[in-house]
Amino acid sequence: MALWAPPLALMALIFAFSAMPSDVESRAWWDLVLRKATHFGEYAVLCALWFRALRQSLSSDAALAAAVGICVLYAVSDELHQTFVDGRTGTWRDVLIDTAGALTAAVAIRRRAQSQPRSVASRTA
Repeated sequence: MALWAPPLALMALIFAFSAMPSDVESRAWWDLVLRKATHFGEYAVLCALWFRALRQSLSSDAALAAAVGICVLYAVSDELHQTFVDGRTGTWRDVLIDTAGALTAAVAIRRRAQSQPRSVASRTA
């Protein structure tokens, strides 16, 4: 159960930031890039944390698929949540960025498992 705390905590943090009203002033290009990179990164981390928690009770493939699925569903729910917050909008573009982050983490996890010797990979994957 302790392994579930980090992904749930990150989800709570994402929710808290999404609940903050936004000013609608124009932002510099680098601010937009930084925000989108943060979307990508937080969902990559979220996927890795869910994989770590789920692989204790599921096969590696099932844990990875579930981790990506949880991230995609949470990205959709997060964008929907933002439509109810002053100054915020939910966009499919952000869902795609979040999904890309989760999928990138999944590919990295898969490659890491494939590059390890078989005996080590079976313990860590």
